[in-house]
Amino acid sequence: MSNQPSRPTDSASWDQRYVDGTHPWDTGRPDAHLPAVLEAHGVRPGSALEIGCGTGTNAVWLARRGFQVTGVDLSPTAIARAKARAAGAGAEVRLLAADFLVDEVPGRPFAFVYDRGCFHVFRDVEERARFASRVHGLLDPGGIWHSLIGSTDGPPREVGPPRHSALDVASAVEPLFEILELRSTMFDDDGHSDARAWVLVARRRG
Repeated sequence: MSNQPSRPTDSASWDQRYVDGTHPWDTGRPDAHLPAVLEAHGVRPGSALEIGCGTGTNAVWLARRGFQVTGVDLSPTAIARAKARAAGAGAEVRLLAADFLVDEVPGRPFAFVYDRGCFHVFRDVEERARFASRVHGLLDPGGIWHSLIGSTDGPPREVGPPRHSALDVASAVEPLFEILELRSTMFDDDGHSDARAWVLVARRRG
């Protein structure tokens, strides 16, 4: 297990990362895992929420494929850039600077919720359970949640995505969701090619 420092979870700290340009997770390209998940699990265009949408790359990608997308992020700077990206692409996306865990999210319930590296920011067991509970509350019954999560697999590293075990993920998710897929993979090819990750796909129970 790496001794990586805890990631900030407050708005000011995240916003400063975007102001300073220190946001390696925001590659400017849609995540390579997302299309395969949509296809494999039969996720069709409908209402979608992206948590931690950053500068809007994946939210715009979804919108251009027929999804009615809401994107939220703690960083006002990121949201301003996401709005510019959506306008430039001619995509209609509702984008909000908000704290997903506490603020009202318009457009609920959603058929699909997506986060790329947001769930894994939370180190505390109770916080991860709270995140999963919040996703559950925003989804339609039977709705799908897809998350890309840094994994404890692979060699030690001091940088890159936070690391969680399969047990960390399942213990937070399984009480409220049916886990359809928890697959080991590489995080991405854009600066994290040596980092392992989990592709989580879960269906809301109840």
